[in-house]
Amino acid sequence: MTELLTSEQMRAVEQSAINSGRITGLELMECAGRGVVDAILLKWPELACRGDSDPDPHDGLGQSTPKALILCGPGNNGGDGFVVARLLMERRWDVAVWTLAVPTKASPDALTAYSAWVASGGVQQDWAQIQDQAAPDLVVDALFGTGLTRPVPTVVADVFRHLRDVWGTAALRDNRRLRRVAVDMPSGVSSDTGDILRPSQDPHLTLPEDQPGIMDWAFQADLTVSFHTAKLGHYLESGPSLSGRLVRVPLPKVQDCDSPADRPVSVEGHVRLVEPVVFGRPVAPVLHFRALQKASGHKFDHGHALILSGPPGQGGAARMAARAALRIGAGLVTVGCPRRGVPEHASHLNAIMVRGLDGTHGLAELLEDPRYSAVCLGPGLGLGPSTGELVKAALLARRGTVLDADALSRFQRTPEGLFDMLHDSCVLTPHAGEFSRLFPDLADRLQASATTGPQYSKVDATRAAAARAGCVVLFKGPVTVIAAPDGQCSLNAAVYERATPWLATAGAGDVLAGMITGLLARGHAPMRAAEAGAWLHVETARVFGPGLIAEDLPETLPRVFRELGL
Repeated sequence: MTELLTSEQMRAVEQSAINSGRITGLELMECAGRGVVDAILLKWPELACRGDSDPDPHDGLGQSTPKALILCGPGNNGGDGFVVARLLMERRWDVAVWTLAVPTKASPDALTAYSAWVASGGVQQDWAQIQDQAAPDLVVDALFGTGLTRPVPTVVADVFRHLRDVWGTAALRDNRRLRRVAVDMPSGVSSDTGDILRPSQDPHLTLPEDQPGIMDWAFQADLTVSFHTAKLGHYLESGPSLSGRLVRVPLPKVQDCDSPADRPVSVEGHVRLVEPVVFGRPVAPVLHFRALQKASGHKFDHGHALILSGPPGQGGAARMAARAALRIGAGLVTVGCPRRGVPEHASHLNAIMVRGLDGTHGLAELLEDPRYSAVCLGPGLGLGPSTGELVKAALLARRGTVLDADALSRFQRTPEGLFDMLHDSCVLTPHAGEFSRLFPDLADRLQASATTGPQYSKVDATRAAAARAGCVVLFKGPVTVIAAPDGQCSLNAAVYERATPWLATAGAGDVLAGMITGLLARGHAPMRAAEAGAWLHVETARVFGPGLIAEDLPETLPRVFRELGL
């Protein structure tokens, strides 16, 4: 799996490469700048044709040569921008550069890049000159990149507003495109949390009418070029929507130095992407299924999943979870329900068995059978007093256990009582509302204003929740964060090329709970079951497409398995 880095981890990786003597800071800057230019020309090849060919005033594109504006900051991100400006000028582009700070106060490597740009004929312009000109074809944000921990200066927010309100509007009116590129990270976005960094969000504070709005504090990119690997902020909160398309530029000599044995930062701090959504077709986290499949296997070799249901009229969620557990490979699946609910379930189910239970005592008796290898509680279970007792009985049996929906909300007043009963074979699958009920202090920190670093992210909150609960926590959302008590953490992203907005449909979470339960029943470790279940959940939605309802998810699994060669 691809690792996602924080800004501190990325700085440490780069510094390690420089200290090794394999590459200099200036060489890194040149490599980054060339990578940005290559990515621009790959995404918009029409600009490459215009820049490299002889000017043609009749090309129908409005200009004979492409025009670019490069926004450069005072640090190494600005140095990357000067390299981009120089390389575009070498391709005969019309390039304007605006600098936030006096270039002579830039970092040493950035100053060298600035000097090379000036030597190639570059002339710095002030914003008053630039803003009165017609909109360029391309704007490159090389202001701050990663590591920003405070809001951008107001003058930068004003520039961003001009890009959107003046140039963006004019481009739409004239049927032209204003292409926007961010170098490493859209400026104004925390590379660790994905939050837009902005001034105080006190609701009682009255801001002047000319004060920039929230979206003015961050650059909106169509293309973001990340170096070495993606950063956490590219996937969290506002990061995906502000990054546009995300591409990665490898830094070969940095890659050579970034081995697990030589990392200068703790491995426990790293976060994995369950399925890279940008860097090409990966090996899915489900390919190890083959190791668990036996040609001569019996159905009990693949486990027996028990899905508990609530009273009659509320059984649909449990049935969807049961169907998902069966489709994902559990050898047997049983729906356990109050005896008066048996007719309802029996009229809907065929391959899935139904078992009437006499409350908590009946569940405890059923789980005396060691062949039940996993149990799911929550979907449609209800919030009555019996729910808490059923959860307790299931946890005492110490099977692989998924707690979702009502099984979590039932403990909103006494979360510590739930945590005391949990064990390391459990997986909790809260959405944002359920997470805030179980971990209100962590949710409050997560919702706090992002003004200065260090920032508190969904990754931090999920890791803290897993440590407190003593089991795997899967915090659902467009980007689902999965964490284990030992600090392992991964992201399953339904963004960029894997965006599946149609997955926001009733019952989808119940299906996910069933998928994870089926994987636990088959013998997968909780962290691996949660990762594989979350990935397959998104993949089935992606393969099915718009028009999806929750019942379609389990039925799409066979097609996904075939495409994976399973």
